[in-house]
Amino acid sequence: MKNIVVLVSGGGTNLQRIIDCIRDGAIPNALISLVVADRDCYGLERAKNHQLPTQMISKGSTFSTDLKQILPENTDLIVLAGFLSILNKEFCDSFTGKIINIHPSLLPKFGGKGMWGQHIHEAVLAAGERETGVTVHYVTSRIDEGKIILQKSFEISPDETLQSLAEKIHTIEFEILPKAINEVLGIPL
Repeated sequence: MKNIVVLVSGGGTNLQRIIDCIRDGAIPNALISLVVADRDCYGLERAKNHQLPTQMISKGSTFSTDLKQILPENTDLIVLAGFLSILNKEFCDSFTGKIINIHPSLLPKFGGKGMWGQHIHEAVLAAGERETGVTVHYVTSRIDEGKIILQKSFEISPDETLQSLAEKIHTIEFEILPKAINEVLGIPL
């Protein structure tokens, strides 16, 4: 069994997708051994509703150190699923190739500090982009600059709104996150 730790900061919809894919066998031979949040959020409730172990660590300068202390020894993968805190260099270096993030743009465009959620969608529309999409990438100490694992794009329609863009992004996140997890864990499909 591969052990996955999921980090959340919000509603946990991508966490739910991972839970569903493990349950349905789309992510085989894996389990979520811990869900960690950096703030009180519905993602923790969602995990508790599925009887998953949870932990909240307050965001701040000691987050990465505190997280390292509570990670299960046999952690195979750490998935940032709507997680907003920045992991420090020491933590990222300790888990090279074992931390992935899902980002709602086609990196390297619209990545970096302050680029999350609706901020990205607003920037994409303001820039007049013709396409956007989702990227799953390895996490390094440089924000949104890790090696890309998977990307999927779509054309932006002329009448695109923030809401319609967010909905399309979310659909793609649900599609490619399980694929990226399987690829990183070396699980053949």
